Amino acid sequence: MEKLFTRIANAVARAAGRPITFLGCCLIIVLWAMTGPVFHYSDTWQLIINTGTTIITFLMVFLIQNTQNRDGAAVQTKLDELIRVSKGENSFIGIEHLSETEVLEFRSRCEAAAKQHDRLTAGGLAPAAE
Repeated sequence: MEKLFTRIANAVARAAGRPITFLGCCLIIVLWAMTGPVFHYSDTWQLIINTGTTIITFLMVFLIQNTQNRDGAAVQTKLDELIRVSKGENSFIGIEHLSETEVLEFRSRCEAAAKQHDRLTAGGLAPAAE
């Protein structure tokens, strides 16, 4: 079920992001507007576009969130692997699962380390290159 949803979500996301899809939606709006005089701008005529756009928007919110979640997880995994194989601190792997306060503590630590590094390099006290 999950793989099926992922395949469908990917296909819809690709299709929704194409210029032809945007043009098609614009065409639908123009055609709907042109039918206004035929239906005397009735409540039903207005309800059709309102209901259609609401349903599409509702579904697209979930689709976009799913896509962003997968993309974010993939990027985070790649960053974690780069940290793991480099001289970076392995303690940063998985910090996206911490609370906001804990992440801010990590950020403060990084900023302090960067400022310390800047002070050392500005004063000519930079550590020797390896």
